[in-house]
Amino acid sequence: MRKDLTLPCELPGDFAFTDPTGLTASQAEEKLRAGRGNQMTDPDNLSLPRILLNHTMTLFNLLNLSLALCLLLVGSYRNMLFLFVVFANILIGAVQEYRARKTIASLKLLNAPSVHVLRDGKEIILEKEATVEGDLIVLRGGDQVVADCVVVDGSGAAMESLLTGESNAVPKQINSWLYSGSYIVEGRLLAQQVYVGDESYAGRLTCEARKDTRPASRLMTDLNKLIRFDSMVLIPLGVLLFLKQLLLRHIPVAEAVPSSVAAMIGMIPEGLVLLTSVAMAVGVVKLGRRNALVQELSGIETLARVDVLCLDKTGTLTTGTMELETVEGVECTREETEKSLSRLLGVFDENSATLNALRAKITPADEKPRDVLPFSSERKKSAATFYDGTMLILGAPEFVLGDRYPAELRERVEQYAAEGKRVLVLVEGQGLVSAESLPPFKTICGICVLSDQLRPVVDETLRYFREQDVDIRIISGDNPITVSMIARRAGIPGWDRYVDASSLKTEEDLDDACDRYTVFGRVTPEQKKELVLALKRKGHNVAMTGDGVNDIPALKTADCSIAMAGGADAARSSAQVTLLSSDFSVLPDVVLEGRRVINNITRAASLFLTKTIFSFLLSLLILVLPAVYPFQPIQLTLISSLMIGLPGFVLALEPSGERIRGDFLRTVLYRALPGGIAAACCASISMAMTWAGWSHELCSTLATLCAGAICWIVLIRACLPLNHLRRALLLVTAGAFTLAFLLLGHIFFLVPLTGPAVALFCGLVLLGGGLVLLCDWFLKRKS
Repeated sequence: MRKDLTLPCELPGDFAFTDPTGLTASQAEEKLRAGRGNQMTDPDNLSLPRILLNHTMTLFNLLNLSLALCLLLVGSYRNMLFLFVVFANILIGAVQEYRARKTIASLKLLNAPSVHVLRDGKEIILEKEATVEGDLIVLRGGDQVVADCVVVDGSGAAMESLLTGESNAVPKQINSWLYSGSYIVEGRLLAQQVYVGDESYAGRLTCEARKDTRPASRLMTDLNKLIRFDSMVLIPLGVLLFLKQLLLRHIPVAEAVPSSVAAMIGMIPEGLVLLTSVAMAVGVVKLGRRNALVQELSGIETLARVDVLCLDKTGTLTTGTMELETVEGVECTREETEKSLSRLLGVFDENSATLNALRAKITPADEKPRDVLPFSSERKKSAATFYDGTMLILGAPEFVLGDRYPAELRERVEQYAAEGKRVLVLVEGQGLVSAESLPPFKTICGICVLSDQLRPVVDETLRYFREQDVDIRIISGDNPITVSMIARRAGIPGWDRYVDASSLKTEEDLDDACDRYTVFGRVTPEQKKELVLALKRKGHNVAMTGDGVNDIPALKTADCSIAMAGGADAARSSAQVTLLSSDFSVLPDVVLEGRRVINNITRAASLFLTKTIFSFLLSLLILVLPAVYPFQPIQLTLISSLMIGLPGFVLALEPSGERIRGDFLRTVLYRALPGGIAAACCASISMAMTWAGWSHELCSTLATLCAGAICWIVLIRACLPLNHLRRALLLVTAGAFTLAFLLLGHIFFLVPLTGPAVALFCGLVLLGGGLVLLCDWFLKRKS
């Protein structure tokens, strides 16, 4: 295996050209057995034991195990009950991740790029893993290159921006290299696979070439900030508490260890990261049942945050299945135009909606060309020169005719465009075609009128986004009038605000146009990307849908990218979300899943952080006051399980379609601070009663009950507005906590309350509730 990480530029020493008819079936089978197949190591394909190990070997789990070992050494076995919660978290998280990975893997099989291979002289279609070193593969516009290859026939262009950062397509001809991870934008190429699987460029970089540079999930980023801060203060505080109790208070080690461990356990939000992972994994599985492949978990979150949705017309708003309605002569008869069109169609074998529609009505001629210029989204036209000197050009009228566009023909084309039709013009001339220049045409043969159909439920889907205050932009390479009429049929507000993007020359023009116009026609692939960037500069969260190779730059730039299953292989692999059934109506489900994850995690996180905050504040108070930390680890386990863990999971998995508001980290901290402050104050007052002669056990019980009650008040606020499920949750948690105190108090080191203690408990609960409301009011006023 080659060890360098540069693009391949030389053939291996044992290289030999494959016979022009391709490998035989037996040769391919022999190479597969020899390990020379195009199978790449998948870092995401983890077994259940490996996933379990990953979930076990986390910072908080290792810390929990260390704390449990400390308790074991001093014989405080009952306080080790929190380990059951840790093991449950590990098991639940691993199983959910395993389910999500299995769902993604099975859907990726449906979404995997297919490869056209020459075997035994015939072109067949195989999965990329079934191809081998030495295979001859046929590549057309939109195909993704799946191994490092050398071109042996044909010409075209490849986009290598995902590998090199170069934004322009690179011309390819015989003896040129094609690199895995790039994709073909035009032409037809026959290439021989040289470096396959893990030896390919993409394989050696573990597919980094095809990964985008979008930022990680904002939700997970904010959670990681909390975890880093918590980790920095948790251990030093715990050690200081232990040393104070041991050296200054002269408390025995057997009592100082459980007390210090309790403080550290209280500051660990052990279920929060698990809760987030489980919520996202459940979302992946649910969307998988709707044939939506979420290739990046952050795709669920980012689509939920978008406020501008950019749509390509063909294949997104419309079905992508074009139909040739009529061929009309201009300076030639209809029959002569169809005959010329037949000659040109015989030149190209690419699969595209336009070419397929033309071939369905006009049989391609069997005539070899002398020179060919394949269609590209930049040129908006294709051309060929035949051996008799005839040159034919087919494309968009504005780009083919230029300043020789007759007014009468323009009026006829615009009339069709106003009906939502697509028009192509065919012209004839003499001379050799090339990518740099085309000879002037002599005759306008005729026009081809094509139509497309809206997707069945596109109007309902777009209405949903409008109701959610998501702005729509239509970005297409077609005539702006045609695109405008399609937008009108789809019921998009502002359909009459359209612009020809070829008139937008500067960044300032794009910045101004992105707010003024709804429909953008004649957009080049680079302009699609620039329009997305312009919207992002305006502070928008942008989602982009597309299915063609010309959509890829914009897909990679958008905050959230969505591809249709029927589109180009490269477009599907570039997107965060792929609609495998090309069902546009699934998008609202993706949005709702994202909102469920973010809203419910925000709600549940306030519960977890309430315990972290009150444990942190209480630890600081205990360090400066002549008092002992009031809780035992098992008491915090009781509060964590009933008032935080159970409610957190229920709230995180219930439906929630509310719009996302505010910053996650700020919102969570503002919701958790009132409860944390209130619980810390009530627990401090409880422990201060030891100075009045109350026993430590009674004060510890009072502090535990007060902390549980304050957490229940925080839970009530998190459950607003109430529904049947949330009311039941509040009743179950309150009932379970009360029964645990009454029936199992001795297990949790809880003692019965005396009369004065009951009165103080009621007073502290009222005080805590008042502090929650007061702090909440103050924080909202400050924000």
